[in-house]
Parts: sequence; C-alpha cells; structure tokens
Amino acid sequence: MNPNLSRLQSYPFEKLRALFEGLTAPAGLKPIRLSIGEPQHPTPPFIRQALADNLDGLSTYPTTQGTEALRGAIAGWLMRRYKLPAVDAATHVLPVNGSREALFAFAQCVVDGSRPGAKVISPNPFYQIYEGAALLAGAEPVFLNNTAAADHFGPNFDSLPESVWRDVQLVYVCSPGNPTGRVLGLDEWRDLFERSDRHGFVIAADECYSEIYFDEAAPPLGALEAAHRLGRGDFRNLVSFSSLSKRSNVPGMRSGFVAGDAAVLKAFLSYRTYHGCAMSPAVQAASVAAWSDEAHVQENRRLYREKFDRIEPLLAPWLGIQRPDAGFYFWACTPLPDTEFARRLQAEYNVTVLPGSFLAREAHGINPGADYVRIALVAEPGECLEAAERIAAFCQKL
Repeated sequence: MNPNLSRLQSYPFEKLRALFEGLTAPAGLKPIRLSIGEPQHPTPPFIRQALADNLDGLSTYPTTQGTEALRGAIAGWLMRRYKLPAVDAATHVLPVNGSREALFAFAQCVVDGSRPGAKVISPNPFYQIYEGAALLAGAEPVFLNNTAAADHFGPNFDSLPESVWRDVQLVYVCSPGNPTGRVLGLDEWRDLFERSDRHGFVIAADECYSEIYFDEAAPPLGALEAAHRLGRGDFRNLVSFSSLSKRSNVPGMRSGFVAGDAAVLKAFLSYRTYHGCAMSPAVQAASVAAWSDEAHVQENRRLYREKFDRIEPLLAPWLGIQRPDAGFYFWACTPLPDTEFARRLQAEYNVTVLPGSFLAREAHGINPGADYVRIALVAEPGECLEAAERIAAFCQKL
C-alpha cells in the first residue's frame, strides 16, 4: 500500500461525528445542519430537463476532453464573466467531474515527488483535499496561515522563507476562500505570479465559490482575470478550477472545469485520459445549458443575499461576524473553544456547525481555525433564520 495513506487525517465531518458521540439533541427541535457546504436551493428545472433530454448519450463512451459544445460554453462564460478577450476552447479549457476530484488529480500530475524536498503550499484553514493530494503525490504540505491579524485572513506570502519557496512545486489558492470568504486582490496575485516566475511552481486557483457574492456590479476578481490584467494572457503556470455545484445548485451532477495554461492542461489531459474520468454525455449537455444561462445564478445570489441580510444582525452582537467578501459561510469567532461551542449548540439547540479547528492544522505555532466555527447558510431562508435565532439564544445564555 502507498505508505502516505497512513498520513491522511480524518475528514472534518468524521471528526464532527466523533465530537457528537453520546449526545441526545432536544426532541422538540428539528435538526438544522449548517455544517456542510452542500447547496440546498432547488436545482433549476431547465437543467434537470436538459439532463433528461440527453439520456441517449449514455449509449456512447464520452471523450476525456469533452464535447466542443461544452468547452465552447465554458470558454464563452469565462470571457463574459472575467472580461477576457480570448479563451481557446480547444487548449485552455478541460471539463472535469466537479472541482474536488480535479483538485486532487492535479497534484498527481504536476508534482514530481521524486525530487527531494518537494513541497505544496496550501492556505490554512483549508479544503482538506489540498493536503491529501500533496501527501499522495509524494510532497510535503506547507501551510500558509490565514488569520484575522494577517490582513483580514489574507495570505502573507512573506511569512514563508525563500528556502521553502525554492522547493515549492504547486500552490493551492482558494478565492473566495473556504471558510473565510476572503477574495485575493490584484496586488496579491501579482506577488504570487512573480514568485511563480522566480521558482517555477504551478498555481491551482480553486474558485468554486466565485459566483456567490453580494453586489451584482462587483463580482469577485478571478485568477485568469488577474493574469490578463497583469499582462499574462497566456496564463502561464496558472490553472483555475470552477464548478456548477454552488453556482447552479447541482452538486450531484459533479460538473466543473479547469482552465488556464495550455501546456499544463495538455499534460493534465494526458494524465486524465489514463485516469479514466470522462464526464457523462448527459451531464455534459446539462452543463452546456447551465453555463449558458445567468438568470438562475442571479436568483441564487438573491436568496443568499436575503439570508445574509436577515441573519447578520442576529449573530453579529454575539459572534462578532462580518459579511464575507463572497461565498455562503460565516466564519464566526466563538466565546468558548470551538469544539465545546459546537458540541453544546448541538446538544442544547439541535443546530450543527463545524468547528474551525477541524478545518486547519497547527502550523507556525498555532491552529488558525481554533475558536472559530464555520456556519454554512445553505438551507432555505426560513430554516437558516430559525437556526440563527437558536444560535443567538444559545450565545445569550452563555
């Protein structure tokens, strides 16, 4: 067996189950789960219909590269969304079965684990796929703490010495961030691009929350957009990862894409051809429909905006929360240790939130997720409001 399998940590939700062992929640309160970032808004009917209308495609093997129609729809969306003058659908875009599997597989393709000291940088707190991908690619994860003190949860690239940067082969970036909702600015992208040029590493930009934001006139800056604005129209050493799961409320379709550096994607396509992970033709057809429509995405954002508008005033006095730049999480500072807060909230009010320490690792002397909880506003507005009222009552009682 791969010896690095033994280095994988339990997933946060396994830790949560262990934390709640032996608890009996109040029978008179229905359970409300705000712990997992699983969209629960209804899937738009036209996407469901497109999927049903293309079931004949199940009789054929799909190609790993996907159909021209899907790559074209994605390229068109990228140009509209990020104001890019040109995206070559044949070389700059590759469909994937959701961003999660692609983020993991990408490290297996990019990292040369035979090189001594190979390193992969990840934000901290982080999406645990980054760590597992690095370990199983034979590299050492290096964590870049994102704290409130460090420019409001932004990355401090200078906090890592040049001796570390020299061995870095891959950098995972999550913007908007999970769990903080922080969006990287143009100067931060410039800094990271310059380091990539200097040390030769590849950047994997996880942007699965990019379409959940609050001002229709000010969408979050994207990685490819930043590259274009900084004169890097070839997207060298940069690949962006996106998904329909959050944008279009179709997590079960497992549909996303990677886009960016044509040379890197050519190698990744070769890897994926052997990996055997082509997208179902029916899912491809439904994805074309989804990427080609913005009305349902605007309605989705309206629902999230309504929830944040109503819930922020309820929780801010108790948890010091601020609206994130984007995404559907509150990253809330707790008056108790985060695990005790989550356990007692579950036991007394039947509301599930995720301890922040489960989303981070101790690095540079601290666990930057400690004493925070992640609150995912994914349920219907009424259910989220009820949960917020229970959380506020719990905090008031402390």
